[in-house]
Amino acid sequence: MEVGQRITAEVIAVDPRAGRVRLSTAATGNPELWAFLKRLAPGQILAGTVASIESFGVFVALDDGPGHPVFPGVGFITIPELSWCHFETASDIVRVGERVSCGFLHFDTTNGEARLSLRAMRPDPFQDFANSVAAGRTLRGRVTRLVPFGAFVQVADGVEGLIHLKDLARTPVRTPQEVVGVGDEVLVVVTDIDRGRRKLALSRQEPPSR
Repeated sequence: MEVGQRITAEVIAVDPRAGRVRLSTAATGNPELWAFLKRLAPGQILAGTVASIESFGVFVALDDGPGHPVFPGVGFITIPELSWCHFETASDIVRVGERVSCGFLHFDTTNGEARLSLRAMRPDPFQDFANSVAAGRTLRGRVTRLVPFGAFVQVADGVEGLIHLKDLARTPVRTPQEVVGVGDEVLVVVTDIDRGRRKLALSRQEPPSR
């Protein structure tokens, strides 16, 4: 674009406080795509094929609607929306060419794409866990990750909790590696369950000394 150039654009947002109007030339340049995306409703189920797997998310070529003029697919799944469970890479969850059904989250007007959620198609294991377990409960789990501030422990399918460094041992430790390693089975006590943020706080239950 150049200053002084005449354009045709669609108004997509108005900010009365700032006195600004947000416009989109993509809307007028791709009216068929824009009209399709505007008709979608949150929660609507969309089907398609995984078109590309990137480090920042997954593109999905939708069965319905037009293609995207730039991206491999009109649908896009961010990394957190791929699964409720912890995983290392997107390829652990999906593969190119795989058929998927996803829940529609919202219309991304910046990129002209449908933001999707694959995990929305499955029950949240954390909420099921929170329904059956209360603070103070002792559980057995497996250490899955070590971080400078503590250790993550899987206590149920799709449910991980954090043992903070200060709760790893009776005596202070500087690193979690001093007391636990990935793959270790440990006894833990549930200290807090945050349903909203899906966070589970744990404390290590050390075996009695002989």
